[in-house]
Amino acid sequence: MTINLNYLAKIDEYKYSAYQYFNCGCIIKYLRIYEKYPQTEYLLKLGLYRLHNSVMVLKRIAKDKRFCKWLIANKEEILKIHCYVNSILQAYKTNKLLVQVQKLAENKKRLDSDSCYKPIKELFKGKNLERFFLYLECQKTGLSSYLDYLNACSYLKLDMSLVKNMFPHNFKRWHDIRIDEYHTAKAVASEKEKLALYAKFSSVANKYLALQKVKKTGFAVVIATSPKELLHEGELLNHCVGKMNYDQKFIREETLIFFVRNINSPTVPFVTLEYSLKTKKVLQCYGLNSKKPDDSVLNYVHKVWQPYANRTIKKINFKEMAA
Repeated sequence: MTINLNYLAKIDEYKYSAYQYFNCGCIIKYLRIYEKYPQTEYLLKLGLYRLHNSVMVLKRIAKDKRFCKWLIANKEEILKIHCYVNSILQAYKTNKLLVQVQKLAENKKRLDSDSCYKPIKELFKGKNLERFFLYLECQKTGLSSYLDYLNACSYLKLDMSLVKNMFPHNFKRWHDIRIDEYHTAKAVASEKEKLALYAKFSSVANKYLALQKVKKTGFAVVIATSPKELLHEGELLNHCVGKMNYDQKFIREETLIFFVRNINSPTVPFVTLEYSLKTKKVLQCYGLNSKKPDDSVLNYVHKVWQPYANRTIKKINFKEMAA
């Protein structure tokens, strides 16, 4: 909408509205604000156009002359950094540097907008949060580096309520130390987890060793004794027994994995079967490239081995109950 400024000058109501300085939007909206808050003309004359419609700032100007003087003193800074209204009021109330208050507000906003920084938000609250950002600035580092450090410390179970851990004197040095310690601990833990998995797998295999069945002619069924054997079987037969979670299902005694072999070549992968301890049935029976084996193998598995396995399971369960 176009307004005739010469006509506007003749209206006494807007004589002191500083309308001639207004150049940031709809002047009609500005005049409506002016009618309610005449002090908005003060902001225009200062060049603080962006604040002209901030009710909080206008109310503060109306009741606080010291705030008006503060705006004049900090006018260049306000224009330079395009700060939030809350930052302006906070800097005035606390007598802190506007640039610091604004930076803290921006950092808080970044912290709130990215969920990956949740561990930092949980650790630093209230005044500690302001101290934290000042610390980052002094150490010339950022949120991402500190998050890496914090995650490493958490994994290492360090007490992060201690000042020496929250605010290490030389952040870069301690960041690098903790990251190295984390990688070492992770490697050790992985090795321990691997050993624990292999031990549990072997224990389950030994428990059900009696389910193996070997005939002098035809086929043999042998139980898998390690995750490594699953990987080997899967690679040579090109199916998923070594890639899926069969090792975890095995140690939980949900299913067992057996290898069907030709009696004439007992070490050569031929057919793999999965047996359910819950339903007492063969769930899967596949050969090379996940293809079904021929009828002679299927007949042996379903009509000879599975009934034998079911009888043997009952004996194993009976012994467990009697022990």
